[in-house]
Amino acid sequence: MSMYHSNGKKNGAPVKGDHDHDELGHIELNLHSEEFLEMFELNLPAVDANKIETATLEILEAVGEDPQREGLLRTPERVARAYEELLSGYRIDPVKLINDAIFNVEYDDMVIVRDIEFYSLCEHHMLPFIGRAHVAYISSGKVIGLSKIPRIVDMFARRLQVQERMTHQIAEFLNEVLQPRGVAVVLDGIHMCSMMRGVKKENASMTTSAMLGQFREDEKTRAEFMTHITRAGSSGGFGK
Repeated sequence: MSMYHSNGKKNGAPVKGDHDHDELGHIELNLHSEEFLEMFELNLPAVDANKIETATLEILEAVGEDPQREGLLRTPERVARAYEELLSGYRIDPVKLINDAIFNVEYDDMVIVRDIEFYSLCEHHMLPFIGRAHVAYISSGKVIGLSKIPRIVDMFARRLQVQERMTHQIAEFLNEVLQPRGVAVVLDGIHMCSMMRGVKKENASMTTSAMLGQFREDEKTRAEFMTHITRAGSSGGFGK
């Protein structure tokens, strides 16, 4: 993961003071609102591990395996734990994720975080797709802590996903939280469902993008972002 901060003038300062404290409280209320949680699918019930274990047993039997052989004895339990982790993005508390890491700033320049690795599950075959995310926004007076952007990417990756939707969810989440002048997200991914089955094209990759605000409206801003993420050291492709 790498970060580029375009022409930053002053460091961010934590939101503070009576007005800013009220503003932080308003942000937290919004993040916990039913509308916000539903918008970003953050209110799903807990994983039912017992059902996953039962279903895994049935799959093993359906493909002709013996669930009682040594190597498979604990497989249902392991699969249940794996799905709980891989699909944890539905159950993230957005307030805890952000953890007050929103800062007031006196600049309105472009902030870019490049080459964020992600791992997700395709909702069509429940096979992995992996890649890199490149995220940028133009502040309208607030920035978010650097470590939070990869956490936001992970939140949407750890679900049953399609790459196009995940791209837009990341952009829309940042847009809702920061109300910036613009957000840009590009995802480069390779999909196991294409590599392991079907067309079996191991070198095929997919690129998706979401541009909001100034990135959509201003061709020069969009071009600057694309130049930064494709320059030497960040080719835009996973594993390159």
